[in-house]
Amino acid sequence: MATILVVDDELGIRALLSEILTDEGHQVELAENAAQARACRERVRPDLVLLDIWMPDVDGITLLKEWGATTLLTMPVIMMSGHGTIDTAVEATKVGAIAFLEKPITLQKLLRAVEQALVKPNSRAAPPPPPPPPPPLPRIEYGMPLESIPVSQVVALPLPPIGPQSEQSFELDRPLREARDAFEKSYFEFHLAKENGSMTRVAEKTGLERTHLYRKLKQLGVDLTRNKRSGGI
Repeated sequence: MATILVVDDELGIRALLSEILTDEGHQVELAENAAQARACRERVRPDLVLLDIWMPDVDGITLLKEWGATTLLTMPVIMMSGHGTIDTAVEATKVGAIAFLEKPITLQKLLRAVEQALVKPNSRAAPPPPPPPPPPLPRIEYGMPLESIPVSQVVALPLPPIGPQSEQSFELDRPLREARDAFEKSYFEFHLAKENGSMTRVAEKTGLERTHLYRKLKQLGVDLTRNKRSGGI
């Protein structure tokens, strides 16, 4: 589990938070003022700090700013206060705190804030260095043998669609009968291909009787053998 530093000038608060966090399996370090907090932070390098705002010598906001200015704010910090306001909470988050707990602190809020702080990476930590750029690709010259071209530079072209498509374009600048015949031919070819050449299923789909459908297909010049598949009726 984590090492958590609790900084609060009230003995009762320190004892209560220490008992709760210890029961959760964490190692707890205690400090009652800023001087002890500085020494403890240097000695144990805590994973998380619970820091009271109002303390007699140096307040928590000032200590937080000090850690931030001296690159010592490498751990998440949760601020605590029994007299805090919205402005205080906003100021604390601006200078590096990741959360603000108002006293009296409920058990659920404490454990949820601690869990989130330990999971969430510290926003002040330095970001990882960017990955190195990939090596430049070799230049492809005209006439190079295919086996000498790197696989990464071989572009697979998409295959054209097979069979009649559901979206087609038609030439409308023609007599109505020709345009209608062209549309009906494409319509029936599409459904024949979709139903694997089954005249029964196409008849049900189009609402035509099989005899009428067969005559219609012959009249339109639809090639019935092209879409015929084994098992079609």
